[in-house]
This record gives sequence, structure tokens and C-alpha cells, in this order.
Amino acid sequence: MSSSTTHTSTIGAIGAPSRRNTELALLAFAVVIPLFAYINVGLAIDGELPTGMLGYGAGLGLLAGVSHFVVRKFAPYADPLLLPLATLLNGLGLVVIWRLDQSERLQQLPNFSAAAPNQLMYSAIGIALFVGVLLLLKDHRVLQRYTYISMVGAIILLLLPLVPGLGMNVFGAKIWIRVGGFSIQPGEFAKIVIAIFFAGYLMVKRDALALASRRFMGLYLPRGRDLGPIVVVWIISILILVFETDLGTSLLFFGMFVVMLYVATERTSWIVFGLLMSAVGAVGVASFEPHVKQRVDAWLDPMREYTLSQQGVVGHSEQAMQALWAFGSGGTLGTGLGQGNSDLIKFAANSDFILATFGEELGLAGIMAILLIYGLIVERGVRTALAARDPFGKLLAIGLSGAFAIQVFVVAGGVMSLIPLTGMTMPFLAYGGSSVIANWALIGILIRISDTARRPAPTPAPNPDAEMTQVVRP
Repeated sequence: MSSSTTHTSTIGAIGAPSRRNTELALLAFAVVIPLFAYINVGLAIDGELPTGMLGYGAGLGLLAGVSHFVVRKFAPYADPLLLPLATLLNGLGLVVIWRLDQSERLQQLPNFSAAAPNQLMYSAIGIALFVGVLLLLKDHRVLQRYTYISMVGAIILLLLPLVPGLGMNVFGAKIWIRVGGFSIQPGEFAKIVIAIFFAGYLMVKRDALALASRRFMGLYLPRGRDLGPIVVVWIISILILVFETDLGTSLLFFGMFVVMLYVATERTSWIVFGLLMSAVGAVGVASFEPHVKQRVDAWLDPMREYTLSQQGVVGHSEQAMQALWAFGSGGTLGTGLGQGNSDLIKFAANSDFILATFGEELGLAGIMAILLIYGLIVERGVRTALAARDPFGKLLAIGLSGAFAIQVFVVAGGVMSLIPLTGMTMPFLAYGGSSVIANWALIGILIRISDTARRPAPTPAPNPDAEMTQVVRP
């Protein structure tokens, strides 16, 4: 018999790479690509390099550099793709907005003012809010404490446009408020607050909502009393559609809740109920609300709407048909940046219909690339939800990603005449301060969740009893 003493020690978890250098390299491309696009537009319009080229490149590079430094310092394990992808979209949006500012057709409009300088300012404010989220929100789970406060805040934000003297009716939709000379769209911020409420509420109630009382035609039907939350949200979304004539926000609001319900309960029946209720509500409102009905008519027969608009008939729009012509003119590879005629869409060319400019000047290939970038942002958000270690973080990440995806779908679908127009703005691309600022805050929260999810677990403390074990061998 012989004996030997073996010393063992506790082995800590291997730390995951931070991937910050990867993010920095991708950010360099995210700045260079819009800069080359800016140069291309200048050469196409004037035949010479644009005078603001260096200023634009330096400004976009500074914003990207500051955001990267903050992520490297305060969220070192965050997803490396979210920030570069958002920066790329924001930069390309600035280029196309500036390109439309140079249009003589748009400059002849009565209320024309250059939009690119304002959009650059909004982008800087959005980056500042992004930085503020990372500095102040050390742990996303803190937001769970404000579940019901978030519900109240969301309702207030959604009702603000209806306040007399504060709300504004812009082209038939009451979705804006005016504060100190600035127009704000509260619904863009409400989607983030609503996601926080849904995540906190469903984390507590998901077991009750997952219970099924009976099975019908292969679907698990929830109990009657568990239908309460979805009925309340459905009613609120319909009220928004009726009083604010805002099809986009109501679709976003209701769709996000249904997606989060499905993820929380894994019941397909919620998806079916959600689609049926949204269809019933939309058809019902479109049958008596003139503004919504007009958008449905423009979707069903855009050429008729164009003809009536050209004849001077009030209440008809020519933009849906012009957007289709812009996409058709672009073909597969596009006419080239700065060489299209999408400015014929006039006042909405840089906001609701900016995707038509990309479609005409970059073609089908460019549109597919833009949609792929959006798809990557959603995919990284879903991956963050899968990696999150707490149920609140999972639901919040999937809610924010779902809201982003739904907004892209309803805007792109409306411009391409797949669905009726909603009046929402394409995230990061379209002109609009509320949209840019709110979506940068959304990206900031996703980065905070991904940092927490990817951060390696702390090394466990050594166990004194395991410092030395006696192994006896024959």
C-alpha cells in the first residue's frame, strides 16, 4: 500500500472575450461607408466633392468614437454588432436626407428648410441618451421595480397628443405634441416604456396566462379570466386608432404585446387571438374613420388615388403611387445616389417615404442590404434575449427587438404597398428627432442587457475543505 497526496484548487470560469476591438473595426466601416456615400452624392449632383465632407466625416466619427468608448468602459462584454449597425443606418440616413435637401423641387416648397443639420443634432442627442442609459442603468433588472409606474407613464405618453393646446394634427394624425418650438412624437418613447411594463407584468403572470382550460381545433384556449389583459390592450390600441387616427402606433403596441405573450407562455393560441382581434379592430375602424379609410383606399388602388389627387380632389394622396414608381425606376442596381427623382414625393420624401429614395437610387440590391441590416439588429436582440440569465431581461430584450422589427415591417410594408400606410418613420433612416432619439435609447438598453448576459460569472471562492484531498492507491 502506498499513498500519495494530491493538491487540487478551484478553477475559475474562463472569461468570455469582450469583442470590443471587433466593434471598433466594424465602427470604422460604419463611418467610412456613409462618408463614401456622401462623396458619391456630391459628385452626382454638382460634379465635385461636397464642401461639408470633412465636417460630416469628423462629426459622425466623433459620435461613433464617443459611443464606443463608453461601451468599452461601462459595458465591456456587450454585443459587438448592435452599435456599428445602428451607426451605419444613422449615417446613411443623414446622407440621403442631405441629398434630398439639395433638390430644387423640395426647395421650392413653401415650408422648406434644410433637414440634415437638424437630423445631425437629433443624432447627437440620441447618442447622448445612449451614453446616459449606459452610465445610469448599471443593471437592467432595476427597471423591474417600475413595472406599474411604466404602465402609467405609457398611458400618459399615448394620451398627450389629445391634450388641447399641446397636441397637433399633422396630415390627419394626432400623434404629435409641440413643446418649446419642437415637435415630439410621444409614441416613439412609449414603445420602450410599454416594453418595460409588459416584461415586468408577464414575468409575474406568465404561469397563469399559460394555463389552458380546453383544446379546440388543435389550439389551447386560455381561461376566460386570463383573456382580460389582452382584451384591455386590444381596447387601448383601438382607442388610440380611433382618437389619434394612428394606425402605426396601435399596430406596434398590440403586436409587441402579442409577441411577448407568446414568448412568455409558449401558447400559439395567443398569436391566433392577437391576429384575429387586430384584424377585427382595423377593419372596424377603417370602415368609419376617414383618415384610416383613405390610407386603405390608397393601398388598394394607388393609381386611382394618384389620379384624383392630380385632379385636385381634396382628401386623396399621390404618394403611394409615386413610391411604387420610384421602386420601379430603381430596378436591380438603382439609378445611383443623387440621380433619382424620388423628390417628386415632396414633403414626405425624407420621412415616411425615405425608403423609396433608397429603392430608386440603390435599387433592389440596396433595399435588400438595408433590410438585412435591420434583420441583423433584430437577430442580435433575439440572441441577447436567449443569452439573458433572468426572465425579466429575456422578456425585455425580446419586447424591444419585437417592437423594432414590427416598426420596420409596418413602415417598409406601407411604403411598398404591402399593407396600408401607417405614418411611422423608418428607424434611424428617416427624418425625425423623436424616432432617432428613442431608437438610440432602445439600442442602449439592449446593449446593457447583452453586457449582463455575456459577462462571465465570477470565480467561486475557494473551498478550504477542498484544498487538499487524500488519495489512497493500492
